[in-house]
Amino acid sequence: MTPLRPLAPLLATAGILLAGNGVQGTMIALRGSIAGFEPWLIGLMGTAYFGGFIVACVYAPRLVKAVGHIRVFAALAAVASAGTLCLVLIIDPWVWIALRFMMGFCFSGLFTVMESWINSNAESSDRARILSIYRLIDLGAVTGAQYLLPLFGAGGFELFAIVAMFFALSLVPVSLADRSVPEPPDEVRFKLKVVWAISPLATIGCVTIGLTNSSFRLIGPLYAESMGLDVAQIATFMGAGIVGGAALQIPLAIFSDKLDRRWTLLAATSGAVLAGLLLSATGPGEPWRLYLGIFLFGAFALPLYSLSAAHANDLAPPGQYVLVAAGLTFFFAVGAMVGPLVSSWTIETFGASSLFMFTSAVHGAFILIALWRIAAGKRIPRSARTRFVSLLRTSPAIFRLAERRDGRKESP
Repeated sequence: MTPLRPLAPLLATAGILLAGNGVQGTMIALRGSIAGFEPWLIGLMGTAYFGGFIVACVYAPRLVKAVGHIRVFAALAAVASAGTLCLVLIIDPWVWIALRFMMGFCFSGLFTVMESWINSNAESSDRARILSIYRLIDLGAVTGAQYLLPLFGAGGFELFAIVAMFFALSLVPVSLADRSVPEPPDEVRFKLKVVWAISPLATIGCVTIGLTNSSFRLIGPLYAESMGLDVAQIATFMGAGIVGGAALQIPLAIFSDKLDRRWTLLAATSGAVLAGLLLSATGPGEPWRLYLGIFLFGAFALPLYSLSAAHANDLAPPGQYVLVAAGLTFFFAVGAMVGPLVSSWTIETFGASSLFMFTSAVHGAFILIALWRIAAGKRIPRSARTRFVSLLRTSPAIFRLAERRDGRKESP
C-alpha cells in the first residue's frame, strides 16, 4: 500500500495549480467570444496550447535531469503566472495564440514533473488508486474554480489576476516540503518508440483522450452558449462534467487495480459513447438534460487518462517513469492539438449538437482498436508474456533490446 503522507505537498500543489489552469481554459473561450474572436481562432488557441505541450514533452525530461523536479516546477509555474497576466494586457487573438503556446509548454512540463513524481512513489498494486486521487483533486479543484466565472465575470481583469495568483501560490507546498522528491533520472532519451513498445493501448488511449477531453474543456463552453445557457449556467455545465469525472475516478480505479485495466478502459469508453449520443440528441431549452448528459460524459470520459497511465506505468521498467509521463503527455497533446480545431469546425458547420457526435465517434473508434489489441495479445501464451514482462523489469539490457523490436505484443 502506497503511503499518501509523503505525497501530500505535491497533491496540495496540484490542487492549486490545476484550479487555475481549469478555469483559465473556460475563461479564455468566453473572453475570446466577448472580444469578437471567431470560433476557429478560439479553436486555434487550443491547438497552440497543445502544440506547446508537444514541444515540452521533448525538453521537460531534459530539464528534470539537469536541475531536478522542484526547480523545473518553480520555473514553469512562474512563467505561467506571467503569461496569464499578459493575456489581459494584450487583447489580440494572435498574441493570445502565441501566449497559449507558451502556456502549453509550461503545463506540459508541470504535468510531467507531477506525474513522474507520483508514479515513482506508487506501487503497482494501487497505482490507479493513487493516480485517481490525483485526478480527483484535479477535477475537484477545477469544478470549484468554474464558479469564479459568475462571481467575477470573464470580461474584466480580476479573474486573470486570480488565476495568476493560483499559479504563483502553487509553488509554496512543494518548496517547503521536498522529502518525497525522486532523484532526477540518470539518462533521459525521448523515444516515442520506447513508450509505444511499453504499451500501444495506453498510447492510443491518450491520443483518443486528447481528441475528446480537449474538445470538452475548450469548445464545451461554446457548445453550452449555443444551447442558450448564460454565464452561470455555463459554469454549472462545465462543473457538472468535472463532478461526473470525480464521481467515478475512485470506483473505476479500484476495478482496474483488481481486474484487467484494459476491460475497465473499454467499459468506461463505452459509457462515454452513450453519454455523447445523449448530448447530441439534446436541444436548446433543456438545461437539466444538458447537465445530466455532461455529468455522465465526464463520469466516463475524464477517468480514461489515469486508467491509461496506470496501465502503461505497470509495464514500465524502473527508471522509465519520466519518459512514460512525457511520452503519454506527448500522445495526449497530439490528439488535443487536433481536437479543438476539428470540434470548432464541426459546430460551425453542422451545429452545436455535432460536438458530442464527434466525441462519440472517436471513443467508438478506440473501442474497436482496444478489442483488436486484446485479441492480438491473447495469441501469445499468458505464461510467456508474464516471463517476458518479468525479464523486462529486471534487465536493462533486455529492455534496450526490446526498444529495437517492432510490433512487440502488449502484456496484460
